[in-house]
Amino acid sequence: MNKIRPSLQDALADIPDGASIMIGGFGDAGVPFEMIDALVEQGAEGLTIISNNAGTGEEGIAKLIKLDRVKKIVCSFPRQADSKAFDERYLKGELILDLVPQGNLAERIRAAGAGIGAFFTPTAYGTLLADGKETREIDGRHYVLEYPIRADYAFIKAHKGDALGNLVYRKTARNFGPVMATAAACTIAQVSEVVAVGDLDPEHVVTPGIFVKRVVAVPTAGRRS
Repeated sequence: MNKIRPSLQDALADIPDGASIMIGGFGDAGVPFEMIDALVEQGAEGLTIISNNAGTGEEGIAKLIKLDRVKKIVCSFPRQADSKAFDERYLKGELILDLVPQGNLAERIRAAGAGIGAFFTPTAYGTLLADGKETREIDGRHYVLEYPIRADYAFIKAHKGDALGNLVYRKTARNFGPVMATAAACTIAQVSEVVAVGDLDPEHVVTPGIFVKRVVAVPTAGRRS
């Protein structure tokens, strides 16, 4: 039952080419940068990345994109001032973008973890993002049918974890972590500290260990919370 892995390299060794991977984070908060670096080293390519954004600068998801390791990205906020890697690949037609409004992204991931087959939302009705999708009028309001988003793997960052995979987060670094943990076949958690089983207050555990397959201790570095 011990889910602790000795290194990120060990935890990511079986990720194949073409895998779909959810990556937590909002801006820099909660992004498992070290795990992404380990994935770069591991070598998997042709990946589908599901995240809030397409990375910034030349680190994290942006590094994967720059190295041509990503074939498709599903996100809500692909472009900002320093999203050069995304811009270059997308404008050349080398990267597929599935643009999903942020609330829809979170709910579609949550729906996958909750076993919900599909749901109706008013978001994006009447826009290009609703083209080709089923719509319905309910109580005088128009809705779009959206389906769950699942992945082969989820990379999430937590503050503390134990050998059973129970996790607690640090403030806003929580963001997409809890829902992504429930929606992947294999959730891998990078934690700043591993504690003994029983040391985490059950009332503070946000992600129960049943959703986590692997835990790796990576001490927090610098500004990366």
